[in-house]
Amino acid sequence: MYRERLWAPPALYLATALVIPASLLVFLPISVLAGVLVAIGMYAGVLVLLWALAPTLEVTDTEFRAGKAHLPRALVGEATAYTGAEATSQRGPVLDARAWTLFRGYVRGVVRVEVADLADPTPYWLVSARNPQAVVDALRS
Repeated sequence: MYRERLWAPPALYLATALVIPASLLVFLPISVLAGVLVAIGMYAGVLVLLWALAPTLEVTDTEFRAGKAHLPRALVGEATAYTGAEATSQRGPVLDARAWTLFRGYVRGVVRVEVADLADPTPYWLVSARNPQAVVDALRS
């Protein structure tokens, strides 16, 4: 069993705080109250989106889930963990266009999971993971 939520890093929450001065710049000339309310509302909306759109990786006894997609464990083939330059290569020049992907730019590692269904045109899944070896170990158990 394994579960990981791909949360955005704190720096991204800080960077998105730039909607506050941008909103104030636009709405303060109209009204101070409108500027403050819109700025708070915009930043709250961004925070909710960052939280709600963070995908989850989960390995259970019956399936492997990555975001909204799921693959039955019976169809999970070879799983391989990649980090560093190998992970970059897997996301770029080595990537098969038919592969199903779930990437987050702020997560460096990836896991490649072969799809063992001959009828499926998707050769493998490539998903971001903070601890790719733990995902592979969970899939092999």
